Amino acid sequence: MLLPDSNPSNKFAAVIPKIVLIVAVSACCGITAWGQDEKSIKDLRDALVALSPRTVDPREAELLSFTAHTTSRQLAREYGVTGDPAVHNYLINIGVKKRGICADYTHDIGARLRDLRFKTLVLHWGTAWEKESDENNALIVTARNQSFDDGIVLDGWRRAGRLFWIHVKDDAEYEAGRHGFLGHLGGHARTGITAWKEDLQGTASLQLQPLPLPAKPQTKRQPTRRKT
Repeated sequence: MLLPDSNPSNKFAAVIPKIVLIVAVSACCGITAWGQDEKSIKDLRDALVALSPRTVDPREAELLSFTAHTTSRQLAREYGVTGDPAVHNYLINIGVKKRGICADYTHDIGARLRDLRFKTLVLHWGTAWEKESDENNALIVTARNQSFDDGIVLDGWRRAGRLFWIHVKDDAEYEAGRHGFLGHLGGHARTGITAWKEDLQGTASLQLQPLPLPAKPQTKRQPTRRKT
């Protein structure tokens, strides 16, 4: 039988290597995630500017890209996503998890971007195969006065928190002719016709409402004096 160690410093010394290992692994994972996102952040920033080089503010494009990437990662942690997003959806359906479906990412990332009050970029709510079992929702970003179909998809759900982005017309996973299980596996030829459609009600929720005008102060009327 081993006697308990009565020296607290020895116990602490034994725990230190474990703590260091946990911190090191966590830091390594964080660095790896940031390394994966860093190039994507720059590339998305450039793609947003390229939507309309004469009108899109590069500073807005950079802020939007950085915020969308970091918010998507943060949300995945808050939702408790640990693997395949389809599995996470199943866990929500059976009540194990509460949030983390595609609409949650779209709403929460969109709310964060909406508050940044972009002037040269516009947020839209996109839906593919609405009310079907494989429905997806995502943000679509365009330049001012630009067609929805010419925008860029921002999808936090598809890669379980690692922001996925692509031009709407290039999104082969969501186009006509690739609907359903076999379609996603490449069972149909590319059609070039996007399945993404704008949800106008969702888009309206992404627009900042004008601030109410301050109420005019009410002046108190002085009582009139009766002449005697």
